[in-house]
Amino acid sequence: MKIPIDPAVFAPVIASLFKLWARTIRFEPFGEPERLLEANRDGAPTVLALWHGEIFPVTAYGHITSSHLVTFVSQSKDGEFIARVLERIGHTTVRGSSTRGGVKALLQAKRVMERENRMAVFTIDGPKGPRHKAKEGVIYLAQRTGAKIIPLRAYPQRKKIFDKSWDHFVLPMPFTRCPVYIGDPMTVTTEKLTKEVLAQETAKLEARMLSLGPE
Repeated sequence: MKIPIDPAVFAPVIASLFKLWARTIRFEPFGEPERLLEANRDGAPTVLALWHGEIFPVTAYGHITSSHLVTFVSQSKDGEFIARVLERIGHTTVRGSSTRGGVKALLQAKRVMERENRMAVFTIDGPKGPRHKAKEGVIYLAQRTGAKIIPLRAYPQRKKIFDKSWDHFVLPMPFTRCPVYIGDPMTVTTEKLTKEVLAQETAKLEARMLSLGPE
């Protein structure tokens, strides 16, 4: 008889391996990480924007810098596993994405940000792409909370890129150098978020993300 095994039971082991892996990576921040952390300590609402394919290196950098984060995770079965791993490394998670449960997740994240002063983490082209095409949810969240959006990019020197995945998922090798680029804060408009305004704000953030990195 086949006994199904819930992959979530492996979350504690995976979380421990992730923490060890993260500690081996030699991160080199470009930007002002201390200003970012100080703003969070002072209660300034903040949303960290990243690409889906760079979840591993950016989350690893966050783990050694600050786990005072609230992270969006999809409502899929895979999302349950990811949520448990993230919670094991100190994140609060909210369940939802642009394809399912998005509005509820945005409202939950807003409450967590206000109640616990956590920075929100948003994969702006997730959960299914297209790759490097920003979606609108992050703009809604930033305006609702009065948060600034901080673009984040990671460029590990030695890495495995999963070319067959839609996001070209990046897995940094242990002990590699990994420059991390922290962009200037983006203030979202206070205008009503019409279709046109949303498109303008999303395009602005997308352009900042694509230009962030080594020259």
